[in-house]
Order: sequence, then C-alpha cells, then structure tokens
Amino acid sequence: MSNFSINIQHTTKPGIVKFEANKFLTRHENYEFKNIDEAKNSPIAQQLFYLPFVKTVYIAQNFIAVEKFDIVEWADVEKEVAEQLEDYLNKGGEVIVEEDTNKAIPVTVYAESTPNPSVMKFVANKKLVLNAAEFKNIDDAKNSPLAQKLFHFPFVKEVFMDENYVSVNKFDVAEWDEITLEVREFIKNFLQEGNEVITNEAATAQSTAENTEKEQPNKNKIDLDSLDDTSQQVVAILDEYIKPAVASDGGNILFDSYNEETRTVKVILQGACSGCPSSTMTLKSGIESMLRDMLRGKVDYVEAVNG
Repeated sequence: MSNFSINIQHTTKPGIVKFEANKFLTRHENYEFKNIDEAKNSPIAQQLFYLPFVKTVYIAQNFIAVEKFDIVEWADVEKEVAEQLEDYLNKGGEVIVEEDTNKAIPVTVYAESTPNPSVMKFVANKKLVLNAAEFKNIDDAKNSPLAQKLFHFPFVKEVFMDENYVSVNKFDVAEWDEITLEVREFIKNFLQEGNEVITNEAATAQSTAENTEKEQPNKNKIDLDSLDDTSQQVVAILDEYIKPAVASDGGNILFDSYNEETRTVKVILQGACSGCPSSTMTLKSGIESMLRDMLRGKVDYVEAVNG
C-alpha cells in the first residue's frame, strides 16, 4: 500500500472540485484532458472518464481537479470519487505514463535576496514541497535529497523549504555575489532532472503527522482544538496577516505557546527569519504591535524561542 490520502477541496467554480493528494502525483508537470482519447497516457484520467458526469480532468503536481456536467451535484458524488482515486493510487495505479522519463522538465529558478544577509531565497515556477521543512544540518536532511546535496556545498549552513522556494543560509566563508549563480544552477538542474525534493515516504509521514518526536515532528501542523480561544486567535492572525509577508522574505513563523498570566506569545522562526539581524525589530515593531492592537488586553509581548 502507498498510503495515499485524498482531501476534497471545493473551488470558486461550482462545477469543479479538487481532489488533493498528500503526495506529489506528477514530475512538476500539469495536464488537462477533455475526453478519454486525450487521456491515453493517463490511466487515472481514463478511469475517471468512465464516470458519465466527468467533463474535464486536470492533473497537477499534488491534485486532480474534475469538472462535471450538470447531470449530478458534487454533494452526491464527490465522496465516491475521492474514495475511487484513493483506492486506485494505493493499489499502485499509474497517474501519467511517461514516454521519456529522461526528458528534462522545464523549470525556471531565480534568486531573491532577503532581509537576512546570510540567506538567499531561490524561487521556482513549480511547487516543490507540500509542507514547510527546515534542515539545520545534513543529518536533518536524511529525507530530502535536495537538502542533502545542498549541504555538500561547504558554505551551506541551513536549508529551509516551503511551497515553491528554497532558502539557503550560508556561513561567512563566501559572499552571495560569488556563489548565487552556482547554487541557482544546481537547484535548477536538480529539478529539471525530475529528482525528489523530499522523499515520498517523508512527505506522507509529515502530511499525516505520524512522525515520532525523535524523527522530526511536524511542527507546522497545530491541533487548534487543543488550544484556548486566545491561542486560536493568535494562530489565525499569524496565518492571515504575518505568514504571507514572512514567506515573501524566505522565512516562516510558527505559533509555539501563549501564557495568559504574562500575556506573552512565543513563536518559532524558520528560514530567513531565523538568526536574521532585523528579526527582533520585526517581532517588536511588527508582530507584537499587531497582536497588541488586535487582541487588546490579551497580548503584550512576543518572543522567539529560537531568536
């Protein structure tokens, strides 16, 4: 069994539903099939077209979107489709039959500076990971072939990945203007060859939060039901207002804890934010001020447990 799980995601178009997988389904490529003939190289799309209401099938890196005809309502059939996809994938069914697995995948990667002078952000035009991942050393990177190879560069100190980018934190032995092109070309070639960024097994374990504490727990996932009301509000504010800005700078911020007595929120900084000279100012003048204003009387201080 491959341990695939499918999550149903409704879209802004009522006729289209996304069936999101906990693993990557394709080698950084997207496909669209309007009928069973067009789907000759996709067994899973062919199977979907045997359902009379299926109009179009879209296959992306980690989801399959299905557009239906109006003869049915999604509420009546979406669960059945999700179960069918899950069963098919867990039995080892093929998504795409690659005609030439050695063909280079078109990928572009550009370098982007961050507020942390030690960190450069390398952004791809493809989704790289399904969940954020941070690697402090090569031992941490045992489940990430890309991170492992990056640590072979003597100047690489830490690696952080999220969505479509990789943030590389360097030692002071080299300057970015000397090594940026080399790192960018390496990441681009790695992706074009179709190599795994994070192993499927690790991605599945992370997505299902089945990691043990010893094997790098999934700190990016928070059990909201276990938190008090104020903590839930803090998490919501971080997710909606803070994380997008932090991600644009090549970093990430995670909720750690909230102390009602001291009115203190503790957070974890990752990627470019970890060790950044300006992170203290960002915490105090940005995040702390916002939480104070939005949660008056509940939050007075914000601290980074790793800052």
